[in-house]
Amino acid sequence: MARKSGSRSGRSSRGSVGGAGLGGARQKTVRVKTAKRRSNASARWLQRQLNDPYVAEARKRGYRSRAAFKLLELDDRYGFLKRGASVVDLGCAPGGWTQIAVKRANPNHDADNKVIGIDILAAEPVAGAEILLGDFMAPDAPDRLRAVLNGPVDVVLSDMAASSTGHAQTDHLRIIGLAEAALEFALEVLAPGGVFVAKVFSGGAEGALLKALKRSFAKVAHFKPPASRKESAETYVIALGFRGDPARPED
Repeated sequence: MARKSGSRSGRSSRGSVGGAGLGGARQKTVRVKTAKRRSNASARWLQRQLNDPYVAEARKRGYRSRAAFKLLELDDRYGFLKRGASVVDLGCAPGGWTQIAVKRANPNHDADNKVIGIDILAAEPVAGAEILLGDFMAPDAPDRLRAVLNGPVDVVLSDMAASSTGHAQTDHLRIIGLAEAALEFALEVLAPGGVFVAKVFSGGAEGALLKALKRSFAKVAHFKPPASRKESAETYVIALGFRGDPARPED
């Protein structure tokens, strides 16, 4: 996968997490010392987790990851997880985004309005969703997803990211590649007016991706959710109002 949601859609009553004061009272800072088997980096990571209000709030609400708040904030801003929408969640493990997709689009677990997830890592079942185990980049993955869909879908989400190499430009290129693969799939399955959301890293190699999005969608924007850490290079590209892929004559 919190700063203020910046909602423009009047959806704050649906559970927007709001600003830095999650849960009310300010957290007491927890300090972590290095131990025999704990490196300085591990100690810093653990301290960050223990002092992260989103981690605490995710546990409190039963979300599987703090990333759930990123999708909440994206939806509060752009209002695309409408009740009854069918959603595909690419790179869904551990299931935080899938939980939010079900909560907002399929709260009654209606089988006709599916939420489908896929990830190379195993994820525990989410009531109201179907989760496939597999690598989305495998040649058969798009066909596996289409086989469990009830026709065109309303929203395609991609929170996919490759393991970090520590080299910013390499990581940027890799995540853009994943976003482009997710878009290729979205162009094949989205219904008219559909929405595409994908995680990208700042870096400058987004030109082809943005060009393709602007050809096929009425509106394209970038948004860094308040729940994204300030030091993170991640941001999200949101494409609204799918109007067909000009490269495909049938569209």
